[in-house]
Amino acid sequence: MKIGRVCGTVVSSIQHPFLDGRRLLMVQLEDPAGKATGEAIIAVNAVDAGAGDRVLLLDEGNSARQVLGAENAPVRTLIVGIVDAVYEG
Repeated sequence: MKIGRVCGTVVSSIQHPFLDGRRLLMVQLEDPAGKATGEAIIAVNAVDAGAGDRVLLLDEGNSARQVLGAENAPVRTLIVGIVDAVYEG
């Protein structure tokens, strides 16, 4: 799992049929303290996240497909939660 902040929406006029009706979001990865790591990733939005939201990412293809219930879907990264707080300890 990874943490990041939604920084934009990805629009594609031609895409795999599985992605029809699903939002793709650009997410800037962060460390637990909220500092950007410099890496960005595109993820399928499963929780209605929006720009500026801090999100929890499932970045493992097979697990993401299991959550979606689609074993052959072309999905690697899925937004599975909106983060309220991170406690290190």
